[in-house]
Amino acid sequence: MSEQKNEIAAIYPKSCSLLSPEAWDHLFPQNSCDIDPESLSSLLAEAAEAFELPAYLSELARLEYLLWETRSKKGAFQSSNSDPAINPTLVLTESLWEGIPALLSEGAIDQSKAPVPGKELVMIWLDPESGRAAIQAAGNDDLLALKIVAENLDIVDVAEEGDVPVEFVRRVIRNATHKGILLAPATRIRRDPSIYLAAKPGLDEYTASTEFTLQWHLTQRCDLHCKHCYDRSSRQEPTWKQAMHVLDELQAFCRTRKVQGHITFTGGNPLLFPHFFELYQESVKRGFSVAVLGNPGPREAIEKLNMIEPLDFFQASLEGLEEHNDSIRGKGHFKRTMDFLHILQDLGIYSMVMLTLTRDNMAHVLPLAQILRGRADTFNFNRLSMVGEGAKLRLPKPQHYEKFLCAYVEAADRNPVMGLKDNLINIVLERQGQELFGGCTGFGCGAAFNFLALLPDGEVHACRKFPSKLGNIFDEPLEEIYDSEGAKRYRLGPEACKGCHIRPVCGGCMASAFSFGLDIFKEKDPFCPY
Repeated sequence: MSEQKNEIAAIYPKSCSLLSPEAWDHLFPQNSCDIDPESLSSLLAEAAEAFELPAYLSELARLEYLLWETRSKKGAFQSSNSDPAINPTLVLTESLWEGIPALLSEGAIDQSKAPVPGKELVMIWLDPESGRAAIQAAGNDDLLALKIVAENLDIVDVAEEGDVPVEFVRRVIRNATHKGILLAPATRIRRDPSIYLAAKPGLDEYTASTEFTLQWHLTQRCDLHCKHCYDRSSRQEPTWKQAMHVLDELQAFCRTRKVQGHITFTGGNPLLFPHFFELYQESVKRGFSVAVLGNPGPREAIEKLNMIEPLDFFQASLEGLEEHNDSIRGKGHFKRTMDFLHILQDLGIYSMVMLTLTRDNMAHVLPLAQILRGRADTFNFNRLSMVGEGAKLRLPKPQHYEKFLCAYVEAADRNPVMGLKDNLINIVLERQGQELFGGCTGFGCGAAFNFLALLPDGEVHACRKFPSKLGNIFDEPLEEIYDSEGAKRYRLGPEACKGCHIRPVCGGCMASAFSFGLDIFKEKDPFCPY
């Protein structure tokens, strides 16, 4: 076989695999030296009837050539510096056969899945992550994502015109970005490189976040009086004008930082905030995903929220088995919460249950997880922060807590409702040779990194679990608060954690260190066994 024939076979491996020896010799006679690789498609069209070739073979070759051309575009794209952009290597072409992209995927051609006549739009592109060429039939969601970016459409307007939730449109954009046909702008929420100097390999994905969460404590109003509540102080609620100012600030921040904004409404009980439903609607109109951390509420209220825009999730709280929980949160609370979880399940809303772990309820965690199996989507726990009324309660001894974490990880392998949240769980996973997870906020301690807490009176804190004030959003821009020296100190975390090889997914819990009177910027989480 001549050098040019080798080239043809390399460009068209799938097409050539369907050629008989006679067809091959006819198309490429011995000693031929003027073969144009791009012409194979037209040659196959001419020879199809004479050699009884598959009717779709000419189109297969055309698309296979485009796929080969795309492979030569390596390095032709970079992440967008501003808004999402269409992958510049993307080719969108119409095919008169349906099913050809499946033939060009890896593996031998399955003749039982032969293409059929019919128009189909085909996408061919170079994946920005793997660097490999990809081919796929374009679905309606793909085309919508490309249209939004190509025409610079507002996702809220698109959702209203299509009578679909804003979250649906956001998901379309996210999926197209994950697929690689869109390039996301490079996020500007990135860790200080100094905390990664000693990190073990494979933790690079935790250096930057593409999402930012504002945990907005709208009100101190609450229908409960929990024994571990960390703030029962009286704080002025935001006016409507101030609430709109917060949304404006968050929207500007997310645009500048090139991240998706998320709001978690909490309190107190956010459902008791005046005009909460109007504020919820304004939030989703701005393109934010929204969740609620609150107490059990009436079905009608949750239905109303879901009609405005489906909730990202609703998180309720339980503090142990029924008797202990009700001694902390009030008589009848356990049953109301279990009934409420059924409402969330019935409405198709992702449900989370959070437990504040103390010395007195640590033994309740695993039995409660069994009760919640099939009733909630995720069950997590956070350690008690001994501030406010929580100062009257106690945390377990560190050695007892370490044994508990081992038992929790073992039980979580058998119970799908049990989530992983506490950063120190990563120490257990590493010792067992298991894969690490993202920790408390997906990036270890996320205080002032991919997360900020906003109180009703405008105070911005690095973490709500202990006093960590950074500024006031009604007095200064969110951008300046995030860039402040105080915020940078929280992002760096304790000096004692700097040399730790799992620092990107840990950093311990500064609220725990604060609870024991430690210097949170120097000393590590007292429960850390390292």
